[in-house]
Amino acid sequence: MTDFTRRAALAALAAAAAAPAHAHSLQEFEDEFYAKEPYFQALDRPVPDFTLSDAAGKLVRPADLLGKVTVLHFIYSSCTDVCPLHAEKLAEVQKMTNQTPMIDLVRFVSITTDPTRDTPEVLKDYGPQHGLDPVNWQFLTIAPGQPEDQTRKLAEAFGHKFTVESDGTITHGVVTHIIGKYGRWQGNFHGLEFQPMTMLMFVNALTNDFETPQPGLWDRVRSWL
Repeated sequence: MTDFTRRAALAALAAAAAAPAHAHSLQEFEDEFYAKEPYFQALDRPVPDFTLSDAAGKLVRPADLLGKVTVLHFIYSSCTDVCPLHAEKLAEVQKMTNQTPMIDLVRFVSITTDPTRDTPEVLKDYGPQHGLDPVNWQFLTIAPGQPEDQTRKLAEAFGHKFTVESDGTITHGVVTHIIGKYGRWQGNFHGLEFQPMTMLMFVNALTNDFETPQPGLWDRVRSWL
């Protein structure tokens, strides 16, 4: 997408967010996403329970995610292939998000599956190294006294299957989890082939309580991609 078409798409999205929304059923919205984004999976589940710590030592629980849409994924900083690519793809979504009124309505959360090596100092540096803006990005790890595999068990609760190799390499799937502002796990985007603008549109719908942007916006935005 060129800078011009990206700006045009974001301007249309921002205008839609500011305009009266037209309500659609959740099923209608899911059907549209399945048709236009093959890597999207609609869900409506409770968020797996957890107590983790951010890089500053503050405890974070699912209740602390209420009020904003959360874009969440699992990574580990020593990963040299899919993890940095995943982070950078989400950084692209974040950059677009933060150019709209959604900057105050959406947070991005990275959870490490290798808390022994991912110290708070490492965590603080990881996001900016891959383009994630600390203004609405948070990195979570185990809390004091928790076992080293706590975040990997949480990843399993989110549906991940992975193995820890003898050299410390962690093999796992690549999934981005979307949690609505009322604390429900609302969708997954699988792999790295999803369209960032598609994720942005889904996040926008969640900030508007499953009210989709004004009729025709989807096709106009997609035509600019």
